[in-house]
Amino acid sequence: MKRSRAGLRTVVLIVLLPLAASSAFLWYAFFGANRFAAGEQAVFFVSKGQSFPSIVDSLESRGLIRDRALFVLVARLYGGTQRIQVGKYTFESGTSNADLYQSLRTGRGNSLLQVTVPEGYRSRTQARLFARIIGIDTSRFVGLVHDRGFIRSLGIQDTSLEGYLLPDTYGFYWQQDEADIIRRMVEQLQGFYGDSLRERQEQMGWTMKQVLTFASIVEGEAVLDEERAIIAGVYHNRLRRGIKLEADPTIQFILRDGPRRLLYADLRLDNPYNTYRYPGLPPGPVNNPGRASILATLYPVNHNYLFFVANGHGGHWFSSTYEEHVRRVKSYRRLRAMVS
Repeated sequence: MKRSRAGLRTVVLIVLLPLAASSAFLWYAFFGANRFAAGEQAVFFVSKGQSFPSIVDSLESRGLIRDRALFVLVARLYGGTQRIQVGKYTFESGTSNADLYQSLRTGRGNSLLQVTVPEGYRSRTQARLFARIIGIDTSRFVGLVHDRGFIRSLGIQDTSLEGYLLPDTYGFYWQQDEADIIRRMVEQLQGFYGDSLRERQEQMGWTMKQVLTFASIVEGEAVLDEERAIIAGVYHNRLRRGIKLEADPTIQFILRDGPRRLLYADLRLDNPYNTYRYPGLPPGPVNNPGRASILATLYPVNHNYLFFVANGHGGHWFSSTYEEHVRRVKSYRRLRAMVS
């Protein structure tokens, strides 16, 4: 009897000890803490097309996992290594392999990145800004701006989305799809450009494209917010009188090496966007205007000014006659010569 009990205990120990050891090993593999040498938190990026071995290499080189083999084991036991989500992640020191892997697989903890898009940026400049902050593909972004099928899918009847990408502060994820970003910016514009603005546009006999084109010129000229509606009034006066707009932002738009200081030769360039040569509005927006410039376009200040020139202090001098304008230009050139 005693021998049988002793034998039973031996069998139990033979069976249970390996099970206990295996359980302890698995618990350690899944839930043991990864301590970061660099500090309490670590920021980690996963990029589009990045392979799982490459991700593990980065985790290991950054000291975010204590044992490469254990992390790979956890990933495989959880169901695979092909479902890692692109994103920017912040991990706390002490994060287990299980939590780290689940975050990467589900996108849990993927950080929303704030991007402030300034008024007056062209689409290609916006693309470079997004590339720097959230890692997008600039070529794809710019390509979509001019993709007519994509443009139509957004409800825009135009050949380009230049002018329709509303400047604002946005929250996007690391390497978020370029189409999603553009769609969001266009929707932001459509949300702002509500019924009252459309009614005002129709009262003027204009299209939305014409409003955005005009607003992009105002955006390119205005430095001070309080001058936007005055500048808009100048260009409205010139349009009504059949005077060429002679707007510098339209020249900057056609320069390959711009923006830069304009030369007299630039004003003679034969291009439909050159408002020094061709009357009326250019074929389309020359940048992406903000809300204030759009409102200034639709609700300009009523005055008699036909000209303006920089005053050397961030604002402009406005003139009703060409003679007065010439005097202002001479004053500006003297000021510029004094500081150059």
